[in-house]
Amino acid sequence: MGMSVIISAADTQDAEQILKLQYLCFQSEAELYGNYRIDPLVQTLDSLRAEIATALVFVARLGEEVVGSVRGSADQDGIGQIGRLCVHPRLQGHGLGARLLRAAESGLAGQRSATRFRLHTGHLSESNLRLYRRAGYAPVGNATGQDGVRMILLEKEASAAAYVTSA
Repeated sequence: MGMSVIISAADTQDAEQILKLQYLCFQSEAELYGNYRIDPLVQTLDSLRAEIATALVFVARLGEEVVGSVRGSADQDGIGQIGRLCVHPRLQGHGLGARLLRAAESGLAGQRSATRFRLHTGHLSESNLRLYRRAGYAPVGNATGQDGVRMILLEKEASAAAYVTSA
């Protein structure tokens, strides 16, 4: 690959590319659960633009193309919520998801004073679960999403992120 993938903060001009990427990436999750109404597939462009304006949203770019994305927000208790991590299917398996996850953790700890990170993934999403376990996350519970999918909740202390080095 002649170009490097660059991770940076997203802006509202990235919203359409992020939404298209999200739609592409979450098709396999929808198929896995037999549910094409999962939250990432029904999100509107306006709600994504609102997220970009208020949350930390990072994108991975290959040239001008957005090939990965992740979002984060923090609550008043210092819990950093990470979500909608996605990487273009042609670039999966090369560590880009882990880089995006580290960017979200770093941003939440540095800009939003998060002391703990929390995320969730579907209970059948083995590749996601492997990524999160490798990154130091441990299961802490289960929940059912608004879309009816059973989710596994995972967490880790923010201080654990300080020992992870960037690739």
